[in-house]
Amino acid sequence: MKKWLNLINVLIAALAVQFVAMPVTAHPSGELALAELPYYGSADFTPHWFKPDSPELAGFHQVPAFSFTDQQGEIVTQNTVKDKIYVASFFFTRCPGICPRMKSQLSKVQSEFIDDDDVMILSHSIQPGNDTVEVLQQYAKKNHIDAAKWLLVTGEREQIYSLAKKAYFANEDLGEYVSKEDFLHTENLVLVDKNRHIRGIYNGLNNTSVANLITDIKRLIGE
Repeated sequence: MKKWLNLINVLIAALAVQFVAMPVTAHPSGELALAELPYYGSADFTPHWFKPDSPELAGFHQVPAFSFTDQQGEIVTQNTVKDKIYVASFFFTRCPGICPRMKSQLSKVQSEFIDDDDVMILSHSIQPGNDTVEVLQQYAKKNHIDAAKWLLVTGEREQIYSLAKKAYFANEDLGEYVSKEDFLHTENLVLVDKNRHIRGIYNGLNNTSVANLITDIKRLIGE
């Protein structure tokens, strides 16, 4: 009997893994199923599962309007990423620690979606006073950052910090402080969908996590 119970448990576990791995699509009846990726609306990143047409999404957390300047001196607003999937991150050009590693990981995202106009990367400088347009431009050139795919933005310090904490939920539990005066420096990458809803958070220093990010971007493309 114990042998059979063990076999049943193995079969149940296998079926559960298969079920989780199955892509979520519309039901045969035409009823929409839950989205493949959850929605996040708070700093504790509790996942919420909705159907694409769910009325709850109308008032659900979205990244609010913003205005920055990129490495080419162009104004970047929420309209720049309208109807696009993008990855948000935070960095500064003088960073000797995690930034080079995060840049290397984000380069994989850039390469993977270099020909897909619906996918972008948006990296916000947390030292906008130092990271001028000229500095960002030099940094981009040195690190082979394609301005058509990957925007490095600077702007008002207060807006960047407010957006980071209130929109992307980058808080004290997610990073380290650069100094007493500077905002924390998080290694997290935030995945935002075409409606400016947060759909995932990933460790930008971890190969597996960034691989999952790439996979999830492809899932969003198929939504």
